[in-house]
Amino acid sequence: MRRIMPRGLWAAVLLAALLAVAPPALHAVLAAPHTVLAAVPIGRTDLPWWRERHEAVLKRVRSGQPVKLVWLGDSITQNWEKHGPPEWQDYAPVWQHYYGDREALNLGFVGDTTASVLWRLQNGEVTGISPKAVVLLIGANNLGRVHWGAEDTLAGIDAIVADLRKRQPGAKILLLGILPSDRSAWATETTIAVNRALAQKYAHAEGVTFMDVGHLFMRDGRLDRDLFYDPKETPPRPPLHPTAQGMARIAAAIEPTLAAMLGDKPR
Repeated sequence: MRRIMPRGLWAAVLLAALLAVAPPALHAVLAAPHTVLAAVPIGRTDLPWWRERHEAVLKRVRSGQPVKLVWLGDSITQNWEKHGPPEWQDYAPVWQHYYGDREALNLGFVGDTTASVLWRLQNGEVTGISPKAVVLLIGANNLGRVHWGAEDTLAGIDAIVADLRKRQPGAKILLLGILPSDRSAWATETTIAVNRALAQKYAHAEGVTFMDVGHLFMRDGRLDRDLFYDPKETPPRPPLHPTAQGMARIAAAIEPTLAAMLGDKPR
């Protein structure tokens, strides 16, 4: 009777055979540690709009205008600049109410991952300013097309926090958890895993306060789709980006903590 070799054993035998005749370069590649791209600075300067926005930020921070507060993130943060109608897209009044008189700077870039935020920090976007507080909301795009898992995403967020603390030692960081979405079961599970890890790691971190505001988007134990604009678009998409009303909930929830960081009165 012919004996069938177990799949795992067969793979090991095949790998051993390949290594026996492989050149030294292949051995080096196989022995190299895993590169966590989520924690590697990766710019997007090939995109004209992204490059132009980055250059505009550099011009702003070099202008000498004071910056007391920074919001740092992706499209969810950049959306603060949008005006309605429709009402669900009218973010600017909420921004004006909470941050209009606080010398705030919006450093949100559509589509950014942790890697691109890290690149922006290392290429001058917080150089020459002295904010009292930084609100960091990042990680949603790590779970998108690049499909970076919980461990890598956590490493990317940690890298950003470490870089901010180095470049802005006088600023307090308000780290927000990745917001809930309805893209896939994997994205939901990874979001929960990352937020749990962040809550544990930064529970007693000096200069860093972690807040998971995901509960603001839940109703009766389920994601409240009315608080996201993606399903309202044509064609509709899975919930990911909060409406202006959703962002207003975040602003109100973090206001007591943020006001304390800034040393002023809650709005």
